[in-house]
Amino acid sequence: MEGKGLHILLSSLSLVALLVIQSADADVPAIYVFGDSSVDVGNNNYLSMNAGKANFPFNGIDFPGGVPTGRFGNGYVLSDYMAKVYGFKSSPPPFLSLTSETFGKIFSGVNFASGGSGILDTTGVEITMTQQLHYFSTVVSNLTLHIGKASVDRLLSESLFLISTGGNDLYADFIQFGPQNNTHKDEYVAFLISKYEDQLKELYSFGARKFGILGMGFLGCSPAARGSTPSGDCVEDLNVYSQKFNRAAIAMLRRLQSSSEGMKYSFGDSIKFWTNIMSDPHLYGLKELKSACCGRGRFNGESLCTPNATYCPNRHQYMYWDLFHISQAICKFTVQAFYDDGALRFVYPITFKQLAT
Repeated sequence: MEGKGLHILLSSLSLVALLVIQSADADVPAIYVFGDSSVDVGNNNYLSMNAGKANFPFNGIDFPGGVPTGRFGNGYVLSDYMAKVYGFKSSPPPFLSLTSETFGKIFSGVNFASGGSGILDTTGVEITMTQQLHYFSTVVSNLTLHIGKASVDRLLSESLFLISTGGNDLYADFIQFGPQNNTHKDEYVAFLISKYEDQLKELYSFGARKFGILGMGFLGCSPAARGSTPSGDCVEDLNVYSQKFNRAAIAMLRRLQSSSEGMKYSFGDSIKFWTNIMSDPHLYGLKELKSACCGRGRFNGESLCTPNATYCPNRHQYMYWDLFHISQAICKFTVQAFYDDGALRFVYPITFKQLAT
């Protein structure tokens, strides 16, 4: 990305003015996003053909204009709705889309997430978490160049760092080794969480203080997972993995906060919220919890959502958009719950709204 605008010198005064305008009505000055396809808004569009992509129909069918944007969904994804509830007019742009004309947007946030990536660099060929952090370091350098370290420290300390990762790591381990005993699961989760903690520490060293962590959902209940079982039930082994990861992540965050001055975090437990949805789907206007809206085969979970796939007309009534990804409707409900959950049923230890204060 260094050749696509990182070293373009823009007027510091105009950039600061842009920052004030873009975040004037927002809860935080900026949102910086890291992770996988659950929050990717188009970075993979700029990668080689080997990378997982969603820049083709029928993805984006419910996005404004009805066009595919590279988001892995029928419309907005989690990071889009998070930007909305925090008061931003638009979602942070994909880092790889920035040019000299749009580079000023780094002051109100950037999305580094890449579909297919994981905590481990070996999980996917996309933009690894290591590379995402490197890209962020270049943004910090450019911010510092234009407004100085003191102003950057304040900006980053007040900004939201939204992270959603780990699912691809767990799924890759399951595909490679199959069902495993609890000892294997515990050891692998501990290994992942250790790496995850290192990544959060690196963000903290750059100046991040407010961490919004999106926890794991039920990996074993995706249409792809259900389609792999004769009964069509969830793959319990994958769900156990998901639950272990969430518990370990919460423990890690609690430990990290105790040793990191000024750190705040909110952990959104997707398993708890999705369990709530599944127990009373009609409350959310849902009619289909098992099959994907778009795809082919059993549960529409045997292929990606491509121009040759079949798709449903009532997408707002589906839990899943494709074989792996939740629908726009579920993304919206999930973010609203994490932001406004005053009873703290689905978030810990504070809500995403409280994280902004």
